[in-house]
This record gives sequence, structure tokens and C-alpha cells, in this order.
Amino acid sequence: MKKIERLLGAAVIGGLGILAVAVIHPPLAAQGPNAGANPRASAPAKTAAPSTTPAPSAAHVEARALGNAFSEVAKKSLPLVASIRVEARVAQQGLPPGFEQFFGMGAPQPGIQRGGGSGIVVRSDGHILTNNHVVENADRIDVRLHDGRTFRAQVVGRDPASDLAVIKIDVKNLPAAKFADSDRAEIGEWVVAIGSPFGLDYSVTSGVLSAKGRGSMGASEIGDYLQTDASINPGNSGGPLVDLDGNVLGINTFIIGRGTGIGFAIPSAIAQNVSKQIIEQGVVKRAWIGVSFQEITPELASYFSGSQGHGALVSAVLPGAPAAKAGLLPGDVITHVAGRALNDATDLQREVLRVPVGSHIKLSVLRDGKAIALDLLTAERPGDLAARSHGKTAPKSNAQPRSALGLSVETLTPALRSRLGYGGPGDVVVSNVQPGSPADRAGLSRGDVVLMADRKVVRSVQDLDQALRDGRALLRVRRGEGEVFLVLQKD
Repeated sequence: MKKIERLLGAAVIGGLGILAVAVIHPPLAAQGPNAGANPRASAPAKTAAPSTTPAPSAAHVEARALGNAFSEVAKKSLPLVASIRVEARVAQQGLPPGFEQFFGMGAPQPGIQRGGGSGIVVRSDGHILTNNHVVENADRIDVRLHDGRTFRAQVVGRDPASDLAVIKIDVKNLPAAKFADSDRAEIGEWVVAIGSPFGLDYSVTSGVLSAKGRGSMGASEIGDYLQTDASINPGNSGGPLVDLDGNVLGINTFIIGRGTGIGFAIPSAIAQNVSKQIIEQGVVKRAWIGVSFQEITPELASYFSGSQGHGALVSAVLPGAPAAKAGLLPGDVITHVAGRALNDATDLQREVLRVPVGSHIKLSVLRDGKAIALDLLTAERPGDLAARSHGKTAPKSNAQPRSALGLSVETLTPALRSRLGYGGPGDVVVSNVQPGSPADRAGLSRGDVVLMADRKVVRSVQDLDQALRDGRALLRVRRGEGEVFLVLQKD
């Protein structure tokens, strides 16, 4: 121990000695007139070494500028974001529909379930836009603003079709968000997500806009989403996705797996329109033309010449709907709406939703490889016309799969119709599909009713067998309340 103390002492004393030397020796110019007698003192003074700190690189400057941009976005956007807490009473243990998307807040309590999400102030008088699934089952809604104030909120209106809702708190003169034009947003541009993931209020994450026009995700009937890799988690629902100007580009809604970097937001083009209608009218009215449609896969493209895989394939037309009145037929390929080209089927829905109810729109259509033009008058979208499954499954069958296609079918007898509760068109129903078979890969399911094969009406099992003799057929099937085209072919 004494040795250690000595070493420590020597180090301290030595350090002080060096400091003392540095202090007690004045600069050469300040020494007395006899300084020249000292040969060491007469040596010329050494000049200070130039600084070796490198100048910031261009990349460093750009990185700092980007960081500053994110900071400015956060400062501008945080006061516009609301943290939402909800409570719902349930008759038994378990979450009501939609609450599984909330973040957990401890062990559930019998009778009351708690959850939450985020929102964005869209009007200075206290109107806040959020997701429908955040508030649809709530008995109590509390909103906490960025300045710490807390208010009880009331639901102004909900739109389950787009998964959006507007709530209101009793306050004035709030800063209100501005919407960006999601149609003009560029894939790859920087975006910032703000919300309350897992209850951590006002969390800010950044990423890029990964994709636009993501549809068929099954999260809502109006499937049109922005995709981002900005970190989004449960509790972000209803919060804003903003651009580097701090304008709302979308409303964060759901994710695919936690930590995957795949999140989705409702585009501002939809969110702004829905919130405005809810606030000003109390309801949302959307244009509707009354068709079922689908993507044109490479397999389908060979049957619909001239489409080149672009456009929306009409799989069914509802009787009496605007599309039927305009002359659209199943098998038509819509390539343009109001002069705008459709790259894929989702574009059809997007273009129709752009126009008000009661608008005339011109459609460019391919029918049997020939281009035709149709004029259509949009109607208001009925709330109960979304395609839904009957929720009933066809009974198991002992029939053997047809050849190597993995498909079993039966005739829809009156008795079988009664058992299935099915009164729709068609005479042949799919009773079984072998997993991994060509029928399975084609997308066929038990309970599908085969209406047509290679554009010919299927009135019997033999009609279907005849179409499949070459191991390939274009099928049109009835599924629930909708219809779809499928290509069934041998491997």
C-alpha cells in the first residue's frame, strides 16, 4: 500500500512540478536585460504548430444539415400531435374487436380494457384525426396534448371503410396541421413518424417513403397505403407521417411484424377528404361504380390480349350499378379513367375515389382486344356492398382430385344449396382443394362456385372437365358476394 501511495504521490507532485515550470517561466520577450547571457534563453522562440484539425467534409456537412432538418420537423410537428388513451367496458375477459392493435398497458383488468394510440390536430377548434380502430369501441377517450394539458374527447364521426375517425376536445386556438399532397410524394424521400408507441408519448422516428399505392392488405375496405421503413409500432396508430416540411403525408395505421421496418399509412389524399367530410357533414360519401376487379397476372394477360398486364380486370358487375348502366361487362379491362392510365387494379379505386358522387367519368376499356370508350355516372358507395364471405364452408367430399390439378367439385343440388345456405348463381361448387396443388396455387378455395370456364358457362361437372382437358382453363368463380377470375393449369 505504501508503494502505491508513493507512486500516486509522485505522479501528483510531478504533475504539479510540470505545471509550476510552465507557469513560472515567462515568455522570452518578457525576460530581463541579462537574458542574453543565458545561451538557452538566447535561442530563437519556437513558433506554434499549425492546427491539424481537418475541415468538415462535404458529407459531414450534409449529414449535419439533414440532422438539423429532422430536428426542425420535430419542433414544428410535435405540438400538432395528440396522445390518446381509451377505455372500454367488456362483459368478459378479452379485448373487443380492434383492441388487439393497441399497445399493452399491464395486465388486463376484468370489466375494463385500456389501450391507446395517437392523433393529429386538423382544426384549431379541437378536431383531431385518428384511426377508427383506436376509438371505435371506446367508452372513454382522453387526449393529452404536447403542452401537457389533458381533455376528455368525444367522437365526431367514424369511417370504418378507410379506418379513420375524428374526435373533438373542448379547446380553442390550437396549432393545426397542414396536409402534403401524397400523390406528388416521391418514393425514397425522407419521412418522419410521430406517435406514442407502447405508450411512449411523442416518439419521433425517421425513414423513407418505401412505396405508394399498396393495396389488398386487408386492413380496411379502402385499401390504398403508403409504405415506410420509419419505425412504427402499436400506439403509433393515428399519428402522422410527415415530410421534411412538417406537412402530413399520411396517417400511420398498421405494420407487418414488429421490427420489420414495414409500416403503412393512409395517404393524405384520403385522410384529408375523409376528415373534412366527417367534420362538415358528419358522414363520408364516396363515388362508386359497382364492379369487382382484380390484377392482371401474367397468366391472365395471355387471355386478355392488348392489356400487357396493365389496367384493372373487371371480374363482376353488379346489376343496376353505374358500371352496368354504362355497359361494362365481366372480362373488360379498364385501362384509363378520365384520361389517366391505370398501372394496376388499385389505380381504378384510387381514380374513382378522386371524383365526387354524381360525376361523369370517361372510361377507356379493352374488350376482346378492341378499345372502346364508355361514359359513366358515379353513384354514392353503399355501405353494405363490400364483398364478404358467407362464413360457411362447403362440406368435405370423398371425390378424388381431377387429374393432377388437386381439385374436387360437386353439383350444387337443392339439398346442397340448402346445407350451404347458398342461393346465388352457378351449378358447380369446389368441395376440396389439395394443399400445394395447382388448384391451391391458382387461388381456388372450398366453397367457390365455378360460373365459367374458358368464357363458357359451366352448368355441370362435365362442362368443367371438358374445359380442363388440356390441363389449363380460365375460370370465373363466385366467392361470397364477389366474383373473381383465376387461371388453373397443370405444373
